[in-house]
Amino acid sequence: MKGYQNSLYPEDWIAVARRDLARVDRNLNENDIEAAGFFLQQALEKYLKAFLLENGWKLQKTHALHTLLDYAIEFNSQLETFRSLCERVTGYYLTERYPQLTAPEIARVDIEEDLEEARKLIKALFGEDQ
Repeated sequence: MKGYQNSLYPEDWIAVARRDLARVDRNLNENDIEAAGFFLQQALEKYLKAFLLENGWKLQKTHALHTLLDYAIEFNSQLETFRSLCERVTGYYLTERYPQLTAPEIARVDIEEDLEEARKLIKALFGEDQ
């Protein structure tokens, strides 16, 4: 899409993140675990970018949650506790988007546990449930 630009308004990113989070539940209900993992990654990416934009960060193209977390920690050092979540969930994006010689098995329980922890990260970012 030539000439396309992403919004710089945090509320726009949050609106799309909410939709992605709803897609996690919908895909879990349909037993599409890989898609649930993908949309969990997408939701967290957008929530982190919204938080960063809210704090004056210049929008960058990246899907690596741990990289976005590095920037977010500059504004709130307590977010470091979510590093392992970000590293795991980044892997869900890669699993769904790129062919691999040996595809890792993603278990439903892993997505459910990460979703629970993701909700805690969202609360830490915005001080309320999104």
